[in-house]
Amino acid sequence: MNPNTFYAETFVDALARAGLDAVCIAPGSRSTPLTLSFAKHEGIKKYTHLDERSAAFFALGMAMASDKPVAMVCTSGTAAANFFPAIIEANMSRVPLLVLTADRPHELRHSGANQTIDQVKLYGDHVLWSVDMALPEVNPPDVAVRNLRTMAARALATADGRMEFRRKGVVHLNFPFRKPLEPEKEVFWSEKDIHQPILMNREAIETGELEPSFSQVNEFMYLIENYRNGIIVCGTGHRSQSVIDLGQKTGYPIFADPLSGTRYTGKSDDVISTYETFLQHHEPSRGIDVIIRFGSVPASKWLNQYITSHRPKQYIHVDSTGIWADDTQLVDWYISAPEHALSDIIDYELRQNTPVPLEKNPLGEEIKNLNELTIAVIKSKITETFFDAAAIYSTWEHLPNGSSVFVGNSNSIRHIDQFVPASEKVVEVYASRGASGIDGQVSTALGIGAATQSHVYAILGDITFYHDMNGLLAVQRNGITATFIVINNNGGGIFERLPIREHDPYYTEYFTTPHGLTFEHAAAMYGLEYALADDFDSLDAALDKYMNADVSSIIEVKTDIKTDEARRKEIIELVNQQIRQSLSDNE
Repeated sequence: MNPNTFYAETFVDALARAGLDAVCIAPGSRSTPLTLSFAKHEGIKKYTHLDERSAAFFALGMAMASDKPVAMVCTSGTAAANFFPAIIEANMSRVPLLVLTADRPHELRHSGANQTIDQVKLYGDHVLWSVDMALPEVNPPDVAVRNLRTMAARALATADGRMEFRRKGVVHLNFPFRKPLEPEKEVFWSEKDIHQPILMNREAIETGELEPSFSQVNEFMYLIENYRNGIIVCGTGHRSQSVIDLGQKTGYPIFADPLSGTRYTGKSDDVISTYETFLQHHEPSRGIDVIIRFGSVPASKWLNQYITSHRPKQYIHVDSTGIWADDTQLVDWYISAPEHALSDIIDYELRQNTPVPLEKNPLGEEIKNLNELTIAVIKSKITETFFDAAAIYSTWEHLPNGSSVFVGNSNSIRHIDQFVPASEKVVEVYASRGASGIDGQVSTALGIGAATQSHVYAILGDITFYHDMNGLLAVQRNGITATFIVINNNGGGIFERLPIREHDPYYTEYFTTPHGLTFEHAAAMYGLEYALADDFDSLDAALDKYMNADVSSIIEVKTDIKTDEARRKEIIELVNQQIRQSLSDNE
């Protein structure tokens, strides 16, 4: 057997035994040993992609939805560089990926050899761990084979947050191979020699769970019992029911980011979901005593500004990963522990050891009233005029309960944060908010569909969709059912919110960059159904047709950049007027 084949098969089998379920493979010659080893292994699901960038973002989406490491394989040279954008996003979003790049042997490096670049530690600090693997050799010593198997288990466990970093992220293993790369008829080892060491040993790498200390719990109880004007902030990351229970027990309102896993859980009475609208022109009359934040920094500009302008007496960040996330530099107590562990203990203490009910939270009551008022205005006004946020609102109304939805960056995620309140409907929301780029998002959405094995919905802007149209090949190639709602306002609508909009002609030519494209031809090329919507009737008809259909589709929503931004501001002002009127009536 070719030493490359033995080496790759041993490694892949060890990955499968350590728990790897899926791999995304881009074609190439130097990666032949790895590709064939994965192809022959029945315990790992294979996904193939022609484009390395799309393959990487597809893997990102799979890992995002499954919360388990997904491997990705490519050949040497610029193929490995095309993985980089997805690796950056995975690192920033704490998504577990195992990156396997093939490379030239050491004697060809720095020699001018074709398709040879320096791949050692190629991704720098954007990975948790990077290893330049040993060259396969004939008749390797037993310790080398054991090391190969152990390396597979360690790499997978590190990506999964079960090693020293205690956070999920990216691991990069670089595999140099000499030719011949294909399997040979000559056998260097017997089948028994190849497989027996693997069958006799199974690497298991596990980790325990951190819990808050007794003194930390006591300090929390003191703050909750003595400082009643508190709030809970849930940033990106999937929260547990215990966080909602904590809000109910303490009376602290829960400001829930769309990606927090807390807003769209069907518990609409327990979360604050329209703060991006009502905080723009109105600040609650009371300051904040305590902030308890779970997860990363929320997306909302106005929530972050509100926190900054009302510095609390105590700002606590609870996160199990040990990653510092505080761009305001206001956090003065960081606790590295799972949020559910802390929430459950505090909940128990409140039920067992608090003899009298906690006093009311005046700030919480005021915020809940503002939230209810804002929701009422949004529901009554948003569909009066057809514009981009109204189209997204209508799309949300049509989503089946239990849907998985990927939301693009720029305006799409901001419109959902601002105008789509919590409701009785349960929706799992995903977005690439680690680095907040717009590349690879078609592929990421399709990766989520592959992981969940369900109809996936993606709400994307036109520029975002254009960036990764070639990712659509995965729909038919990998058997995924997806509906893409593409908001096409002919350019970068996000720039309408920035002062640069006053600087034409440079603004139009260099920032909004109108493209004049429509996407029916892309739908035809990749075998998707297509519908054009430019008013509520045509949008409703398309959503009714495709939301529950067993086909993949593109629903292109045509709007106008100027109208979109003008109507958004009008609704915000309507909310502001209603709040002022309400305050006046209560004086």
